[in-house]
Amino acid sequence: MDLKIPALSPAQLGSQLGKVGGSPSSVAAGGFGQALQNALQSVSSAQNHSTQLQREVQLDNPAVSLEQTMVAMQKSQIGFQATLQVRNRLVQAYSDVMNMQV
Repeated sequence: MDLKIPALSPAQLGSQLGKVGGSPSSVAAGGFGQALQNALQSVSSAQNHSTQLQREVQLDNPAVSLEQTMVAMQKSQIGFQATLQVRNRLVQAYSDVMNMQV
């Protein structure tokens, strides 16, 4: 299974939060799961784009600069790290809820 997680720019993150924090009907229609899926798809596309740029640099494509490739790699890495932290927080919250005394 090849799971690629996309990087979110601050503008993309703001738009995703705006969708989640919108009107109650839009939240009910999309919900948290849809927002999370959109964020994961965004991180995945950033990683795919970064991989494609790396491949083009290796093939000596003059249209792709090394600087552009490095920036894309850093964006995808930051997005992946942010996604990993969100996942860790969700797992910790789930564990805390499951360990609660009733």
